[in-house]
Amino acid sequence: MLLALALLTTVTPAAAATPDVAPTPGVAPTPGQAAPGVDPVRAQEYWLESSGVREAWATTRGKGTRIAVIDTGIGRAPEFDGAVVGGTDVSGAGSPDGRTPVGAVDANHGSWVASLAASRGLPDETGMIGVAPEAELLSVSVGFGATSQVPFAQQIAEGIRWSVDNGADIINLSFTTNTLDWDKSWDDAFLYAFENDVVVIVAAGNRGSGTARVGAPATVPGVLSVAGVDPSGAASLEASTQGITIGVAAPSERLLGVSADGQVVVWNGTSGAAPLVAGIAALVRSAHPELDAANVINRIISTTKRAAGMGSAPDRLYGYGLVDAAAAVTASVPTVTENPMGDLAEWIRVHRRAAAENPEPQPSQGVVELPALPPADAARTAVSPLLPTVDTLLYGSLPLLAGTVAAILVSLGVSAAVRRIRLGRADRASSR
Repeated sequence: MLLALALLTTVTPAAAATPDVAPTPGVAPTPGQAAPGVDPVRAQEYWLESSGVREAWATTRGKGTRIAVIDTGIGRAPEFDGAVVGGTDVSGAGSPDGRTPVGAVDANHGSWVASLAASRGLPDETGMIGVAPEAELLSVSVGFGATSQVPFAQQIAEGIRWSVDNGADIINLSFTTNTLDWDKSWDDAFLYAFENDVVVIVAAGNRGSGTARVGAPATVPGVLSVAGVDPSGAASLEASTQGITIGVAAPSERLLGVSADGQVVVWNGTSGAAPLVAGIAALVRSAHPELDAANVINRIISTTKRAAGMGSAPDRLYGYGLVDAAAAVTASVPTVTENPMGDLAEWIRVHRRAAAENPEPQPSQGVVELPALPPADAARTAVSPLLPTVDTLLYGSLPLLAGTVAAILVSLGVSAAVRRIRLGRADRASSR
């Protein structure tokens, strides 16, 4: 199973002005150009404005919601103080509380993801702040590739179940397997989340990491898969992909992330776009606690903004459009009775049915007794085809002989009768 995480193009302290964070029209300025009194880190969080997050904060900041980040673990940077309320490790390589980053290469990935969703910032109103800064976080550490001896599919299934059992309202999965199908163990795990009213947000994947089209878990019916756009709102050429299962699009370039040690870096990828939407889902659930998961997803996709060049929705690059946190929280949206992103239970019924109805033949476990065969016919002695047989005599020669004799007798009788008639005529003629 090939796994792909975020496309990390730059690992640079966010306070340093570099070409990778150059200003874009309509985007917050770089640190060197920050407005007076504006924290240079938060000045780079352009998505807070472009995706309507700051406007949504007038209504809610996500209080009362819980986001499970199933990733490489959330570190202990000060931006997470008070945010992480629980955790576990399913990789066998981390600590029991899920707070020890797992992996030599991807160790900071979980912290970056979590910071976009619900970083608290620093006490002096500086530092990176997440989309839902009052939401709670659950840290579920997993190991990618050879980092763990536990099969990856098993880790994810266990992580989902643990998250549901520990009160998650939203689960974020920022990875792709680069395959359309998924392990059957995920059927029950994702169903468990959906049946317990949990919103599952997943990353669509990145072309720059070799993902030409969406792969599982973005192909699982019922999840909200997130594509990526650049700061101008155009589909990202490297930090996104395409597919018919994409639900919405969110920023995936020039993102910030708090590393496990507290360093703020710049990075790209739908691994970052997904937690932005997970944070928006937390805002919606906080503002509308009466809504179930299907209606939370429906509000997010129904209030999107149309992207330039976007086709009919759902579009292969943008899904239903660009996320708008303010509209998702405040707009009037009719309720739905079904998850607009699909029904996993129905998919399982249709696509797993053939295997269930036509199982692989299994070898017999016991001795099978067969009925005795009937006795064989006695062998016949070979005879010459020129000699008569009983059948030819009974059904050929004898009937033919009988018919011939009868014909002869009839002929003789007729001849005798003719002779008598002639003799009778001759006697009458001589008497005259």
